[in-house]
Amino acid sequence: MQNKKSVKLSIFIILALFICGLFVYFVFPFFKNQIEYNSDIKVVASDSMLPAPAPEINEILPLTAPTEATVESPIIVTHIQTPSKVKAAYISAWVAGAPKYRDPVVKMIDETELNSIVIDVKDSTGRVSFDMPVPEIQKEGSIEKRIKNIRELTDMLHKKNIYIIGRVAVFQDPYMTKKHPEWSITKKSDGTVWKDRKGLSFLDPSKKEVEDYVVSVAKGAYEEGFDEINFDYIRYPSDGNMKDINYHLSSGETRSENIEKFFKYLSTEVKKEKNIPMSADLFGLTTEATDDMGIGQVWEKALPYFDFLCPMVYPSHYPPGQMGFKNPADHPYEIINQAMISAIAKTDKVAGDKNKIRPWLQDFDMGATYTKELIQKEFKAVYDNGLNSWMLWDPANKYTPSALELETNQ
Repeated sequence: MQNKKSVKLSIFIILALFICGLFVYFVFPFFKNQIEYNSDIKVVASDSMLPAPAPEINEILPLTAPTEATVESPIIVTHIQTPSKVKAAYISAWVAGAPKYRDPVVKMIDETELNSIVIDVKDSTGRVSFDMPVPEIQKEGSIEKRIKNIRELTDMLHKKNIYIIGRVAVFQDPYMTKKHPEWSITKKSDGTVWKDRKGLSFLDPSKKEVEDYVVSVAKGAYEEGFDEINFDYIRYPSDGNMKDINYHLSSGETRSENIEKFFKYLSTEVKKEKNIPMSADLFGLTTEATDDMGIGQVWEKALPYFDFLCPMVYPSHYPPGQMGFKNPADHPYEIINQAMISAIAKTDKVAGDKNKIRPWLQDFDMGATYTKELIQKEFKAVYDNGLNSWMLWDPANKYTPSALELETNQ
């Protein structure tokens, strides 16, 4: 009887071992395969782990180890030193943001004696041309992204060794005067925002908020790769119902004194942390006038606060009768030569450096058709006075390359 029980137990153990063997051999690998398959899905399911471009849906994906997502490095901002001879052409922000129109100008700079470009940072509409992470500007909502990637643009220009000048239209600013009428030049009659005959309005140079806003724009542009900040419209209005303007001057203070205070504050604040090159656009007649011409600009009062003064000596903008000429636009050499002689004399009078003088020259048709020959006469007037820098202006951004020396001839 005992023997029968032992035989049954042995058979039971053998069967149990046989069943376990079958399980291990057939069933367990099935579950193992399922686990590996699920693991595979987890690896390829995350976008950050897929190679680029992503494979098609029906493509067999190899099992790969997870990798860190690639993060595109930001463009590092660079600056280049001010050339000893600045020869620049202006383009608007709209053109700067459109390669189709910008690239021909950049090509012209590459191939000729030009070495610098002027681009609007803030134009006379009051809109800032590109995004900049400056709280004061973001808060005002004045950014209009005409240039989508400003660092990409400044990086490209610097790689071509092109000096970048950022133009900031200061007081003519319809956007900010509408948003902040309390910052504006106003009417004497009713205290509302004053407008010139074109319907344009101006910020008040005496307002601390205006000063700080302009400083923010200038510093913000430099941090995006602009090498120099050029300030335009740094003046009071020049036309319209001038009898109804409230300049908000303190008792006994003149327009030119108020503008000079702004120049001083601007220079101090913009250059506080970094020696950012600064230039100022002035009316062409400031080189010869003995007063502020009603706009607050006096050559000698601007000279100490800027690295360069840029008189807009466009012959077409001088009145009939200037130097006895019925049409000054026909006589670019004579008009600009006289302006440079006067500018140097005023500069010498206050022991200034004449190399600070960098005029804006005309390359647009107004009063006369500006041919290669007329433009070259403008250059000659500058050089004949021992000056070597200038900037070309055409509001349409269409220049005359034939007037320029080729780079190989410099």
